[in-house]
Order: sequence, then C-alpha cells, then structure tokens
Amino acid sequence: MKKALITGITGQDGSYLAEFLLKKDYKVYGLIRRSSQENLERINHVKDEIEFLQGDLLDQSSLNEALEKAKPDEVYNLAAQSFVPTSWNQPVLTGEFTALGVTRVLEAIRRLDTPARFYQASSSEMFGKVRATPQNELTPFYPRSPYGVAKVYGHYITVNYRESYNMFNCSGILFNHESPRRGLEFVTRKISHGVAKIKLGLAQKLKLGNLEAKRDWGFAGDYVEAAWMMLQQDRADDFVIGTGVSHSVRDFCRAAFLHVGLNFEDYIETDPNFIRPADVDSLIADASKAKQVLGWQAKVSFEELAKMMVDADIKILENLKK
Repeated sequence: MKKALITGITGQDGSYLAEFLLKKDYKVYGLIRRSSQENLERINHVKDEIEFLQGDLLDQSSLNEALEKAKPDEVYNLAAQSFVPTSWNQPVLTGEFTALGVTRVLEAIRRLDTPARFYQASSSEMFGKVRATPQNELTPFYPRSPYGVAKVYGHYITVNYRESYNMFNCSGILFNHESPRRGLEFVTRKISHGVAKIKLGLAQKLKLGNLEAKRDWGFAGDYVEAAWMMLQQDRADDFVIGTGVSHSVRDFCRAAFLHVGLNFEDYIETDPNFIRPADVDSLIADASKAKQVLGWQAKVSFEELAKMMVDADIKILENLKK
C-alpha cells in the first residue's frame, strides 16, 4: 500500500486530493496545525480514514517528526497562506508559510533514508504581469503580490532541490481552480454564495471589486488528479495546469445568476474596497505539455463549475433555514 502525506489537507485541494488517494487505496496522512479549534469541515466525511499528524510549516522539527512517522512514498505540499489580498496585510507571514515553508518540507524529506516523491503547489499568480499569452512552463514570472512572490520562491527552491540533491520534485503551476469547497473570501465562492442568498431572498445586492479581471477557472477535483499524475511519471518535471480558456469576473457573475434565472446587472455593485493594489489582468493556461506527457485535461467546463457552486450554496442555505 502506498503512503501519502498531505500538508493543507483541511483546505479545498487537500480535501479533494485525500478523497482521490483514498479511492486509490493509499494510506493517507494529513498534517494539521495544533489549534484550539480543528477545522475539519471539508474532510469530515473521510476523516476516519485519514491519520492526522501534528506539524507546522513554520516549525522544522515538527515536519521532521511527521515525515519520520509517516515515511511516505509521496508528499503533497498544499499548505500556504493562499489568499492573495491577505498577503498585502501579512506579507512576512505569507513569506514564512508560502516560501520558506516549502524549504522546510524539502529539508525534512531530504533527511529521510528513502526520500519521498514531492509535489509543490505552484500558482499562476507567479506570472502576474504576464510576459506572454497564454502562459506555459517557459513563460517568465512577474508576480504582482507578496503571495505571488512567495510562490515563485517555493517553485524555484523545489527545482533547486531536484537539481542539487537528485530528488523527485514536481511543481504543478495551477491556474485558478474552484469548487463548492472554496473559501467564502474567494471571488467565485463569494459570487455563488451571493447568488444563492439573493435567489432565496436573503440578500438584495452583491458587492464586488474589479469585474474585468480575467482568470482561467477550472474545477479543483480535476486539478488534484493532475498533481497525482505528475508523481507517477518516470521523470520529475513541472507542469502548467489549466483549462486554456479565460473568463472575466463579469462572465462568472453572468453564468451564476443566469443559472437561477436572474440578470446579474440588477444585483451587482462595484466596491473600490475590493480592488487590489496591483492586480493581475489576464491569466490563461497553455497546458499542452500536461496533455501530451500526463494525458491530463480539464473535464468540468466553466458553466458547469458555476452551476455546481451555486447549487451547492443554495443547498447549504436551505439546510440552515430548516
């Protein structure tokens, strides 16, 4: 039986990856921080099948201990301070978690007798002020937020350890991937939740920032499969993962409201408080390498994603009303 350790297992991607690996008969370990309140909401339905280990990306010794105990075949580093706007308010903490945290995990793996295969969750935010469109594995990085800068460090330290210590390290440069498990602070979930509230008569308006910002949005469940595929290859490499189709925030609003028979223009208000200091204008993936080498491509369409998220939020709110 293969063993995998997932950092960030309580997050959106961690929950989908844990489900995916359990279906493949992996022994799954989840690294969680010691806290007074465990947030296991996203993995409640599978938590009895996971062995949790306490550890923190800020604490090297706890990572060493977790790796020694699990002795995993694969390590998936999904933990990070992952909300871009927060990275301006907490730039140092973002660097500690999202950049140096990667180095600590790599160091813990390097110390093992049989080093595990390692997956680093890199981000399309590394491209930032894009140098070329669409973006592939060779497109230069120009991050536009402390989060993006930290992710560039995490990406290159993963490459550096691969080349310096002959470790099997892969980075997945993942473009935006959403789901009903997305945090409410993210714009897609904010929209789907807002649409659900308006449809159920619990709100009249939805306040958003830049409606023209464009992203390549896919379904998180598809993207964690790509991460697993990378670690099954004969050779470690880095891959851009995305749909290859770009949509604006306005497009997401239109699709979400349309699904419940409403016109988004009647309900959206622009709020300057939600505009970022330096925004990323347009991101679009060229995932042809992933398709060619891994045989991966996105299954869930943009419209299906918006419908799935709205339906899930309507269900959540209806259950709360009972």
